[in-house]
Amino acid sequence: MTSLSLRLPDELLHNVDDFAKQLHIPRAEYVRKALEQMNMTVAAQQRRTRLMETSLKVRAESMKVNAEFSAIEDAPNA
Repeated sequence: MTSLSLRLPDELLHNVDDFAKQLHIPRAEYVRKALEQMNMTVAAQQRRTRLMETSLKVRAESMKVNAEFSAIEDAPNA
C-alpha cells in the first residue's frame, strides 16, 4: 500500500477526526472511505455524461424512425 502526505485546513482535519471518532474508525480509514466515495461519485457522473452524449447522437435517428412509424400507423395495408 502506498502512503500519501497532504496538507489540510485545520477545520477540515478537525471534522475528519471528529467524524472518524464518532464512527469508531481510524482517521486513515475515514479518509480512504471518503476518497472511495468521491471516486464513485466522479465515475457515476462520467457515466451519466457519456450516456447523455450517446443519447444525443442517436436522437436524430430515433426521431426519423418515429416519424416513419407515425406515417404508416394508420395506413390500411400496413
